[in-house]
Parts: sequence; structure tokens; C-alpha cells
Amino acid sequence: MGEKRLFEAYRNAPYSVQGHGKRNLEVLKEALDKLEGDMDSDMYGSGKIIEDFQEKMADQLGKERAVFFPSGTMAQQIALRIWCDEKEVPKVAYHPLCHLEIHEEDGLKKLHGIEPILLADKERVINLEDVSGLEEDIACLLLELPQREIGGQLPEYETLEAISRFCRDKGIKLHLDGARLYEVLPYYGKTASEISDLFNSVYISFYKGFGGVAGAILAGSEAFTAESRVWKRRHGGDLISLYPYIISADYYFDQRVGKMNQYYENAKELAALFNGCEGISTLPLEPVSNMFHVTFDYPQKHVESRLIDVYEEAGVGLTAYVKEINENKCIYEVSIGDQYQSIPKENLQATFTLLNQKLKQI
Repeated sequence: MGEKRLFEAYRNAPYSVQGHGKRNLEVLKEALDKLEGDMDSDMYGSGKIIEDFQEKMADQLGKERAVFFPSGTMAQQIALRIWCDEKEVPKVAYHPLCHLEIHEEDGLKKLHGIEPILLADKERVINLEDVSGLEEDIACLLLELPQREIGGQLPEYETLEAISRFCRDKGIKLHLDGARLYEVLPYYGKTASEISDLFNSVYISFYKGFGGVAGAILAGSEAFTAESRVWKRRHGGDLISLYPYIISADYYFDQRVGKMNQYYENAKELAALFNGCEGISTLPLEPVSNMFHVTFDYPQKHVESRLIDVYEEAGVGLTAYVKEINENKCIYEVSIGDQYQSIPKENLQATFTLLNQKLKQI
């Protein structure tokens, strides 16, 4: 009951700190608004609309070629399959909280017969010692930047460079789960191409930080992407038309790629407000991208009740949910987009003053 009331209170709040706004049909309508109705669709992976976008993203990422996929799940499993087949070693390594491990129903194992080797503790990112200490032969190492399930933490750039050199020297392919790659560029002070250059293959998403309808890009060498097209067909990824996804991906990429530094600075500002409240902490303490986790050291039902009061009194929604960790702790994930900038500063400050007061009453 509390979860439903929290969701309703969040939805009814005049302002929200999260994301780009509601994911409804307006997202697609806006992207299509200025296009001519007689524009030719793509067809089974071919056509100007898809080929132009793929070339644009290959240039962005500094890779020879790029292929548009309907989902990142499909793209990443295919990338790892290609590298395993090339080396004839059906083993890959990644973080214990990697998307492939916890959100894909063992797709990599069941569909491709690939065995994952889990690196590092769950609470931290993979470092060079984890990789150099591998005792088993692997075809590919996957790194996720940022590591979403632990608050969007990142390794230092020098660590990425060291891991990349090690993998090249040992004949291990390095794949980037860059679903949120563009969101970490302000922290690293690098271009997407510079980071991608450390990796043999790169995946990025268009519905997360960019707010498109759906879709992903997988980029790499000419030979790698040619093979990925074959596997895309095998997976049923060559729909007769993908243009609603491509058009929205292209449109919102152009709209928001230049705003990533703004989102990053907003995230740091918001995290400081949370950390100024009694019984609240963020992970990381200072965000390294536009996302982070918020922990409340209070029971979930009490947090939900106080948040509802805050939304109704201050008019600013912080989250539509909180997830219970134990009887005295709950968390949620923050992802900053366009909406944050629209909140008047005085409203935001009043929200956290009120939240702090409400929490002290627990």
C-alpha cells in the first residue's frame, strides 16, 4: 500500500529530480515531429536511415563500423559470442553485478554456452590486480562504465589504461558495456572516442541517459561488426523496420549529448543535499556521473510515509520507489536528466529542509 501511495504522490508532484520526464508516446512524437512522411524506412537492417546513423555513431566512438540493435542485451551477448568463437575459448570475465549476470536469465550460458568468470568483490569495481590474477584462460573481459549496481562507481582512467594494455599483451579482448558511456565523459575529461580506443568492442544505449524509445549500438572493427550482423539476423534482431528506434535515438542523442556535464554537476549538487540530511548517505559520496544511489538508514515504511508528506507539502518528487535492504535500511537509484534543471532552487532547498525535519521525527 505504501509503495502505491508513494508512486502516486511522486507522479502528482509538480517537479521531479529524476530523468527527462514521463516515458509516454510524446517521446516518439517529438522525435518524429519535423520529419517528412515520405522518408524511406529502413528494411531488414539496410537503408539510408539506419546506415547513416550507424556511420555517425562509428565516427563518434572512433571505430571502423557500428551496428544498430534493438536491445543492448542482444548486442552484448553477441559481442561476447564473437570473441569466444574467435579464440575458441567459451569463457568471459566480468563483475559479479554485471547486467548479463543478474538481469538476463542466464542468456549467455543458455543461448551461447559461455561460462562467466566473476571478478572482484560485489562492492567495488574491477581493478588491474583482479585481471592479472586470473587463473583461467578467457576470451574476453567486460568492463561496465559506470558500474550501475554499486552506485555508478568508476575505476580511475589510469586503471583502465593499465587493464587495456594487459589484455592486449595477453590476447584477451576487452569489451565495454558503455550503456552510460557518455554520462562518464565529464568525470574522465575524455571523449567517447578516447575511451573506446581502449576497447576492442563497445556497446552504448539510447534509452538511458539519452531518453530515446529503445535501441543500442555495437561498434568495433570491420570484421567484428560484419560477424555481429550475422548474429543479429540469427537472433531475430533484423526487424523489417527499426526506424522508430533509430529516429528517436538520433534525435535525443543530438538533443542531450551536450548536456552531460550539466547532468553531472546537478548530480553532485543533489548528492550534497542528500548527505546533509540526518540518516541519509549517497554512494558514491560525490557522484562520478549523473547517477548515484541514496541510502536511508530507516525502515522502508517510515521513509515512504515521510517522502509522501514531503512531496505533498513541497511539491518536489525525489523518487517513486524505495527498495528495502533490511528492516532498518532502504535505497533507491538517482539518474539526473532534463527535469532537474527546471526546479527552482528555493523549492529544492525547501524540500530537503523539510525532508530532514521529517526524518528526525522517526
